[in-house]
Amino acid sequence: MSKRTVASIGRDYWQLTKPGVTLMVVISTLSGFYLGTRGSIQWMLLLHTLLGSWLVAGGTNALNQLIEKDLDALMKRTRNRPLPSGRLTSLEVACFAMIIALAGIAYLVVATNLLTGLLAALTMVSYVLVYTPMKRKTHLSTLVGAIPGALPAMGGWTAVRGEVTIEAWTLFAILFFWQLPHFLAIAWLYREDYARGGFPVLPVVQPDGTNTGMHIIGNTLALLSVSLLPTMLGLTGPVYFFGAFFLGLVFLAYGIQVAVNKTNRYARRLLLASIAYLPILYALMFIDKTSI
Repeated sequence: MSKRTVASIGRDYWQLTKPGVTLMVVISTLSGFYLGTRGSIQWMLLLHTLLGSWLVAGGTNALNQLIEKDLDALMKRTRNRPLPSGRLTSLEVACFAMIIALAGIAYLVVATNLLTGLLAALTMVSYVLVYTPMKRKTHLSTLVGAIPGALPAMGGWTAVRGEVTIEAWTLFAILFFWQLPHFLAIAWLYREDYARGGFPVLPVVQPDGTNTGMHIIGNTLALLSVSLLPTMLGLTGPVYFFGAFFLGLVFLAYGIQVAVNKTNRYARRLLLASIAYLPILYALMFIDKTSI
């Protein structure tokens, strides 16, 4: 087997983990850990938390692709993934996904605490066994899918604090409400592809875009509200508060543009704004974290 072939196989397995999505999981976990830290950072505990979370997220994403391989083959944006393209077999993907996901959960239980491991297990189970099947049946699956998507920030918090507190729920809520306009922008841009794959996302079920726009505005408003809570709870200072308020207004403005114009141009702008929003918000948290 040539080096090129080995490298190609490695890239396929790497692609199964959805590196971009997994990176966001790691960043969200890091934010929860950092905000939950009292005093100096426990670097080894942080490393264990991020590694375990990465393994669970990567395995979960691979399992999702295993279940949806036939549907992915119908969609232009996913048909070249390792499974629908035939570069990897279902057995290979199943073994890889289960090994790294279960190893990640076990690693978190041993290296952090039982609660963090259980949250990681809940993330995997809810995403694979609840959200993924629901995607084929109802557009409400988006709300369900936002739950496992928001749990990593809570997991980062519990890794260092060992308990779920109102602050952890706040971090969960921020990530939960951020995902909804982010995904709806994607769903609008690729609505024809989603229809081809048999996914009844909101822009497919109600193609005029009115309800999609209302959902985007409602969730960006909710995000604006919950994003201010870290300062009210004493986790962050005024720099974060006013920065989050400004970011929320900008994000809301992009959402309103989609609702009013209902075009791909404004949906793409909203998607780009959502991609920029979360890292900037986290950066403000890190900069203006209080000492508690």
